[in-house]
Amino acid sequence: MNVTRDKRATRWDAHRRSRRAELVDAAIQAIREHGAGVGMDEVAARANTSKTVVYRHFADRAELYVAVCERVAEVLSTGIQAAIADADGPRARTAAGIEAYLELIEQDRELYRFVVHRPLVDSTPGDPLADVVTVLGDQASAVIAAELVRAGVDPAPAPTWGHSLVGLVRGAADQWLAAPGGTTRAELAARVTEFAWAGLSRVVTHEETR
Repeated sequence: MNVTRDKRATRWDAHRRSRRAELVDAAIQAIREHGAGVGMDEVAARANTSKTVVYRHFADRAELYVAVCERVAEVLSTGIQAAIADADGPRARTAAGIEAYLELIEQDRELYRFVVHRPLVDSTPGDPLADVVTVLGDQASAVIAAELVRAGVDPAPAPTWGHSLVGLVRGAADQWLAAPGGTTRAELAARVTEFAWAGLSRVVTHEETR
């Protein structure tokens, strides 16, 4: 049964969406100012409001955390897509995507750590980066599938390779942030690209690794 909502019930929808977006913006700014261990008090203060008002728009701390994760996924996805679009050739696109990911998390380390450490969420099982990684894995899979089709190769394995590539980059990035050991972002990007391309080149372009 289709039920049409009364205009009085829907006229504030746009306002609520806008206010939620503003609160997510405030949360991100609070994370940048106070670090990944930010609490709801700091988020509310950055939004110039109270925790009570924040909870009017987010059912609990976990819902706000998820909204921040969704924003992070959107920023990462958009940035990586733009970098890949400007690159010429499959190896250059691979390198550009890896470099863009590392650059974005380096520029916003505390925000990235916030997503990983999830301070606003109680100890619930599951990977806090699962949704973000899924979005990026699907994106990488689509790029690899397009390259396989262009090369006349069956694109069926693309999802496996795409999600494996994102897992590789994420693992290297997490270790680097925890213990950089003097390695620059450019050096890390080059190493990860070299390793990833050693496998991808054989199936995407039929080239031998160098």
